[in-house]
Parts: sequence; structure tokens; C-alpha cells
Amino acid sequence: MNDTTGPGAVFQQGQLLLIDKPYEWTSFDAVNKIRSMIRYLLGVKKIKIGHAGTLDPLATGLLIVCTGKFTRQIEQYQGLDKTYTGTFTLGQTTPSFDLETPPDKTWQTAHIDRQLLEKTAGSFLGTHDQMPPMYSAKKVEGKRAYAFARRGETTRLRTTQIHISEFEITWVRMPEAGFRVVCSKGTYIRALARDFGHSLSSGATLTALRRTHIGSFCVEQALQIGELEHHLRQVAEGGADRGE
Repeated sequence: MNDTTGPGAVFQQGQLLLIDKPYEWTSFDAVNKIRSMIRYLLGVKKIKIGHAGTLDPLATGLLIVCTGKFTRQIEQYQGLDKTYTGTFTLGQTTPSFDLETPPDKTWQTAHIDRQLLEKTAGSFLGTHDQMPPMYSAKKVEGKRAYAFARRGETTRLRTTQIHISEFEITWVRMPEAGFRVVCSKGTYIRALARDFGHSLSSGATLTALRRTHIGSFCVEQALQIGELEHHLRQVAEGGADRGE
């Protein structure tokens, strides 16, 4: 099959794919799966493909994937604000600030009510410096920070300036609280959980996370991996004449 004229040509020319990343998949897992499907279902021997903003394995939701010439636009999409919804479990912490690692400490929560949660959330609005989690893909000495963390080693990370434009508590069923956050590029919601718990004079762990928006792109527009595979099979069989 000719890469430049066959059904895979549109993906080489450039496509923007909105994907609903599955739970426990890395963002690279999703990209690699899509690359494999395009190559083997459409007969494309070589294709550029990348994503515009990492989601942690334990998070689900919107992932922008660019193919072909559209990969030149990745940086543009990375700079857009992100919207997340999720759950904080109060009164406990973990080394990774989420469920990747087991709890290492418990804290009092008797003093926490919805009013305090909402007041504390409001205090995070605006621009401030955030320390990334040790369990993150930040590079230190040429290696990912999580590589040091998983070996039980410590290393120095630099703070990142972030901006939080919206932070609301959506429901409370102690010790859990739901939230919605609109934030800038580079914001770690796991680190927000850490800092939120500290500001409550307690602890907090991120126990659920979903990215719902990247700029004006919405997860409701996104395809599941299985839906994309079905679409690509239709393209390969002549059932569709473009990738969308």
C-alpha cells in the first residue's frame, strides 16, 4: 500500500485526534497504540505522532494526539489551560500523592467541613510556585524524577510557576471531597492535593482524576481507543474517506 496515496495518507498529512485515555494507560501507551493501529490497519510504514500534554496512568480523560504535519502544533496545544475533575481523600497522604503508592501517614479531619474546604480552595486561586512531585516525569540529571523516587532516592526539583483560575469543591462526603480545577500548563494536580491537605492542617491524597477540557476541546468529543480502531478499520475498508 502506498503511504502517500492510500487511506493512511490523511494521517501523514496531519490529523488532530481527541482520545479518552483509559485508566492505567500511560500517555505513551495511548500514542504507541494509535501508531500501531495506523501502521497495521492502514499500511502506513512510518508516521510522526505525539501527544499534547501528559496524563498520569491513574488519570483518565482528554488526550490530544497529533499525527503527521500536525505534530508541529503540539506546543500550541500544550500551552492551553486544562480542566480537571476528581476526588481528594482527606486525612491521609502517600509518597506519590496519589494511589500509585500506599498511604504513609494519617491525619485528623474532625475540624474539616465544607466551609473550610471551599475557603481553602479559594486561597489557591491565582499565580504561585508549585513544587512538582518526586513521582513525576520531570527530568533531573537527564533522568525522570520518578526513577529516583521508585529506588527510594531523593533528588532536587525546581518549583514551577502555575496559575489556577478556578478551583471549586463540587461535593463532600467525608473523608472524600470532589473538585473541579481550571489551571495552566505544568500544574500537577497530585501536588495540588499535597498542598491542599497541608493548608487544611491535615493531609490529602488524589484518589480520582479526569481531564475534561484542554482549551475549548472537550472530552465529550473524544474517542475511546476501541472507537478509533473501529473508525480506522472503516477507513481501511473504504467505509470512510478521511480521519477525524
